[in-house]
Amino acid sequence: MQKINLDMAALRTFVTGIEAGSFAIAADRLGRSTSAVSAQLKKLESQIGSPLTRKSGRGLALTDTGEQLLSYGRRLIELNDEAISTLFDPDLEGWVRVGLQEDFGERLLPNMLNLFAQAYPKVRIEGRIARNRELQEKVANGQLDLALAWNDGALGPNSEKLADIPLCWLASENGKRLLEQTAGSFVPLVALDMPCLMRAIACDSLDRQATAWRVAFESTSLAGIWAATDAGLGIALRSEIGRPANVYPLRPEEHGLPQLPSLGGALHYSSHAPNLVTQHFATILKKEIEEAVASISAPEPAS
Repeated sequence: MQKINLDMAALRTFVTGIEAGSFAIAADRLGRSTSAVSAQLKKLESQIGSPLTRKSGRGLALTDTGEQLLSYGRRLIELNDEAISTLFDPDLEGWVRVGLQEDFGERLLPNMLNLFAQAYPKVRIEGRIARNRELQEKVANGQLDLALAWNDGALGPNSEKLADIPLCWLASENGKRLLEQTAGSFVPLVALDMPCLMRAIACDSLDRQATAWRVAFESTSLAGIWAATDAGLGIALRSEIGRPANVYPLRPEEHGLPQLPSLGGALHYSSHAPNLVTQHFATILKKEIEEAVASISAPEPAS
């Protein structure tokens, strides 16, 4: 088989365009003309020997080959950037301001900080744990360089959707017993105060199933939610990321609860051209999310 060296610049253009949802946006982000971007894509298709995109309505969709190349392309670009950084920026310095939604903070932040500090000890890190709206506002006004939040459907040009994360109903043993006691009457919910994306999903899902519910405990923080759920005051809707040891996922069919969707994580940047420090932190963050999603277990049988 003939060995082909993929053009990294063309590969970066392809990946950037797909992630941005537009090759015109990719041209702007990469500082190239639209004709140059078009030429790069044609070169890449020539190297691969197959079309990478196809028309879908007024837009474009990936072909099977394009989907495969996108996956490999992301990894190749990541390795390329990591190698360049290691070879040319071993003493990277600077400052990065990172925000994480509460669900991700307690579970992911410690390891991320450890990995980043070991790799780049001269970089100063400022971290903030907050809810979606606050994180998005701080990224938009430049108070944060990047933020990991739930994808509430408001992805801007400087945002990137990450993995889809399963949502589930969660309860302690006491919470399960309470749910059984109130069965046929109402579902007791433990939820954050509004506005809250998870609370809205929980209430809408129960409403569509015509299941009565009531908020048994309301908190302004995720720590309060976990404490109340652990105490058995009701059930919560979250992901398994960061759940306490005494709180378990429920099997919806065994408790008359509606099935739940997955929810995407989103990475928001304050700039369409983040600096090298921000890019490196984002790389570590993405790996942590990938590993966290892979570690999520199936719901345990109800006792």
